[in-house]
Amino acid sequence: MPATLETELTEEQEMLRDTVRDFAEKELLPQAVAIDREARFPVETFRKLAELGLLGLPIPPEYDGAGVDSVTMTLAIEELARCCGSTALGVAAHTSLCLWPIYTFGSEEQRRRWVPDLASGRTLGAFGLTEPDAGSDAGGTRTTAVRKGDAYVLNGAKVFITNANYAGTFVVTAITDPGRGTRGISSFVIERDTPGFSVHAGDEKLGMRGSDWGELTFQDCKVPVANRLGAEGEGFANFMKTLDGGRIGIGALAVGLAQGAFERSVRFAQERTAFGKPIAAQQAVAFKLADMAVQVDAARLLVRRAALRRDAGRPFTREASVAKLFASEAAMKVTYDAIQVHGGYGFTCEYHVERMYRDAKLCTIGEGTSEIQRLVISRDILETGP
Repeated sequence: MPATLETELTEEQEMLRDTVRDFAEKELLPQAVAIDREARFPVETFRKLAELGLLGLPIPPEYDGAGVDSVTMTLAIEELARCCGSTALGVAAHTSLCLWPIYTFGSEEQRRRWVPDLASGRTLGAFGLTEPDAGSDAGGTRTTAVRKGDAYVLNGAKVFITNANYAGTFVVTAITDPGRGTRGISSFVIERDTPGFSVHAGDEKLGMRGSDWGELTFQDCKVPVANRLGAEGEGFANFMKTLDGGRIGIGALAVGLAQGAFERSVRFAQERTAFGKPIAAQQAVAFKLADMAVQVDAARLLVRRAALRRDAGRPFTREASVAKLFASEAAMKVTYDAIQVHGGYGFTCEYHVERMYRDAKLCTIGEGTSEIQRLVISRDILETGP
């Protein structure tokens, strides 16, 4: 029986959740502060994630994946983020933004060519949509792809690309027909060693510092027609579908950050004394913990609802935006309050909550800002009703 909002998780889902939780606590948490401080991508950790089968969770076993549903995927992302948001972000970007669109929109030949290496973790994936002048306005893409015989020649640039400096396979968008607006945007799979394609390190970041990012440059980059995903002009529509799924993942990541900060706050409040008793006994602190618990629970349920609709094959664009919007802003509130509960200790790096606060900010920006989520939700309300 599949999980629902009203029932407990299945035995298999609980088993995977517990496995990922144990891995995260043993492998991620001990190095989370260090990789954040050093802005270091944990290569060895991703090798271990690959060995556990966590880099191909939603992909069927015949393509070297684990074949789990969307609910199970959110459980894994949440548990990783509970200990290290940077690692969770790298996994989410690899799985939801690179691997999933190749599997979903690619031909069987393309699936066989790229999916097994990505799903097994032999290759890391990245997704190139954002450009220097096209962020929230994804339809403003300026990278071009001009067909010349059996190849396209790409020119342009992408920025803020998660996993860029360690990925071997990239999925990117480019304009193939400038006169058709968003219907003139196509998508392509780019391999790292393609002539004319280069990757550059990104700027220093506020949070998610252990997650790699960079810039992609295309200078007369020749890409075979066989690397195009779907038909010409389908790229924009397909990437909007990709982002719907990715927003569920970012929602789960936000829940994990909030859960981790909440748990640390409860423990600290029970151990820290002031005025002769644990600060948890102070109503000001106890009520703050109660509000944090409500935010985490509500966010998790909204993420679960979106994942369930996706698994059921029902439309989930609005639900994904609702989940991502609420969960990301809840994570900001919960991690902010976690620092407040910790007081001066919360302002130090060693107690983790300040890192979680900085990491949470990315969730309100990546894969569609909070403002874009409100745009998606409001349009749906006005078109279909409340």
